[in-house]
Amino acid sequence: MKRKDVYKRALLLAVPMMIQNGITNMVGLVDNVMVGSLGTEAMTAVSIVGQLIFVFNLAIFGGLSGPGIYGAQFFGQGNTEGFRNAFRMKHWICMFCLLGGIAIFVLLDEFLIGLYLQGESAQVDPELTMRYAKDYLSIMLFGLAPFVVTQIFASSLRETGDSIKPMVAGVASVGVDVVFNYFLIYGKCGMPELGVKGAAIATVLARIVEMCVVVIWAFARKQKHEFLQGIYRTFWVPSELAVKILKKGLPIFFNEFLWAGGLAALTQSYSVRGLEIVAGMNISNAICNLMNVVFVALGSAVGILVGQKLGASEYETAEKDAFSLMWFSGGITLVLTAILIGISGVFPQFYDTTQEIRNYGSMFIIITALFFPVQAFLNALYFTLRSGGKTLITFLFDSVYSWAIPVPMAYLLCNFTGLPIFGIYVIVQAADLIKVAVGFILIRKKVWISNLVETAE
Repeated sequence: MKRKDVYKRALLLAVPMMIQNGITNMVGLVDNVMVGSLGTEAMTAVSIVGQLIFVFNLAIFGGLSGPGIYGAQFFGQGNTEGFRNAFRMKHWICMFCLLGGIAIFVLLDEFLIGLYLQGESAQVDPELTMRYAKDYLSIMLFGLAPFVVTQIFASSLRETGDSIKPMVAGVASVGVDVVFNYFLIYGKCGMPELGVKGAAIATVLARIVEMCVVVIWAFARKQKHEFLQGIYRTFWVPSELAVKILKKGLPIFFNEFLWAGGLAALTQSYSVRGLEIVAGMNISNAICNLMNVVFVALGSAVGILVGQKLGASEYETAEKDAFSLMWFSGGITLVLTAILIGISGVFPQFYDTTQEIRNYGSMFIIITALFFPVQAFLNALYFTLRSGGKTLITFLFDSVYSWAIPVPMAYLLCNFTGLPIFGIYVIVQAADLIKVAVGFILIRKKVWISNLVETAE
């Protein structure tokens, strides 16, 4: 607690992100519970599509991260034109991600969904699940573009230290989503009863509202956010800077994409033990994702604050801040672990499904919660390495490791051993302790300390 100043700055930046992401995940939780009342097939279908869209979302976050590293350092340097160019690069990168994502979902929807329906089940109808999933995905595609625009603006505002506007936009989207979920899933207030399709429509409407709020409000305050003044007079980015951003950004893009793909592959491996496992993990993910916004937001704050210090060439302060925030992130999640374990037996009862699936959900919640401090510390390590532009290291450290160790481990254990699913899940989660040790050594060796914008324009 000797460095209360850095904790305060981190929380001032992170708390609005926690609120925004918490609200977004709360919407997902409400969706999950409401759709869960329609039956196990509907719940499983939405869970599968959510896993696929999560890969797209992480690809967008990865695409924004390269320009984001430069944006945070340009802001710390006081270079407004450099920040504008980083902002413009986000548009180019996200456009390619968006077009590629839509093409993949349209052309390979049945194949991708079918990967999760290979396990046998006496309680879940795979054909009905497939139909629900395709209906849900076809509508959710319309929400991808608003999501992308929101992330471009929200990430840039955060890099300037302003995380309030994205938070308010998230709050506005929640009201829309919850209300229209109720109207359209169940057919209330004269609206048609659309079930799973209604949940998708409500989510798309919420994305559109969120985009409008954050973009309109940002432009309304152009005097404060100088980088928006004349921002669309050109989309040209100096070629030298564009190449630098792409060199730093591509490893992060592939890292986020492959890391999310690794999570999807893990779920697919678990699913061969039965569709009940997928349904149980869906229950666990719904509540755990709501809680993990705390350490995810703190990780983002670490990247921004440390990046600003590096851009200002305050290397010693950057190092002290990084270590302080790592331990702070890990410690604060102990509270979340206790909360999740406390509600693990209650939360699954909100779902209209079998007691077996509820029991799966409870155990997955407990196991995930026990590893929360590890994930929080690991998240802070990752963002510290990334803040100095060591994107190749983070690529090897994160996604390459995931595909080299946990993914093959889960596949082999699920397909070729008789170990119970909970034992497999614990073993795979524990594999991240190796990453923590490696990451800590890299931070101690100071390989991440560098100023990327001393000569960038």
